[in-house]
Amino acid sequence: MGEQKIIKILLVSQDKAAMSAFKAGLEENQVQTAWAESGGNAIAKIAEKSFDLVVTDENLGDMTGLEFIEKVISIKPMVNCAAVTSLLPADFHEASEGLGILMPLPVSPGQEQAEKLLSRLKTILEVVSEAQIRSKGKAQADRESAAYKGM
Repeated sequence: MGEQKIIKILLVSQDKAAMSAFKAGLEENQVQTAWAESGGNAIAKIAEKSFDLVVTDENLGDMTGLEFIEKVISIKPMVNCAAVTSLLPADFHEASEGLGILMPLPVSPGQEQAEKLLSRLKTILEVVSEAQIRSKGKAQADRESAAYKGM
């Protein structure tokens, strides 16, 4: 396959210490991370830069993590998101239904969660990349076919 794309992840939390092991786990895998300490600050960063994944803490001070994800997907619907939660799995599923969250994370996630999340994200990015390649290939074939028919 071609050159490896650097994965860009935005971490959103008021508590850097609680996310430090998780962040270290991401960076050990050649992931570029950025930091935002509030939902509003993160939304401004998302509006100006492209991220492959946004990871939000449960409470951001100015809004909850789930409220933040709702705002993110209204601005950039194709951004992958993960959320820290203290909710039980069934309760989290109910609360986050329709938001397309890639993966819930435990409070103070660590390296193991970072690796699991990266594995899921890489799978999704590969599928999207392959779909884009097929789409470009089909568009090229359609143009060639149209040109041939026009002869």
